[in-house]
Amino acid sequence: QVQLVESGGGLVQAGGSLRLSCAASGRSFSSNNKVMGWFRQAPGKEREFVGAITWTGGRTYYSDSVKGRFTISRDNAKNTVFLQMNSLKSEDTAVYYCGVDFQRSYTYTSNAREYAYWGQGTQVTVSS
Repeated sequence: QVQLVESGGGLVQAGGSLRLSCAASGRSFSSNNKVMGWFRQAPGKEREFVGAITWTGGRTYYSDSVKGRFTISRDNAKNTVFLQMNSLKSEDTAVYYCGVDFQRSYTYTSNAREYAYWGQGTQVTVSS
């Protein structure tokens, strides 16, 4: 089993920044063969891929909507993944989730169904 806990959400003005964290625990998380993904879901919309990072190598991938504004990083020793969000826009308002994909090591998928475990989410609200 894996437990994921997101934190760092809140209310911010447009143009501002937030840093989200996703802390992982559980025996199954010890494998290096995994990819961590960040997704978001706005009311009435499907869960949307934001970005991902490979645990081995730290290669990152981003959706076009956040590329250049968001940055994903990880702290392997603390089993934590971060999502630095800059130049926030009102359309970034959503609940943000982190998930773990154990089927891949060096590539990623934007399909939420491929992620085996999820956190509870953290709300990000950007006021215009």
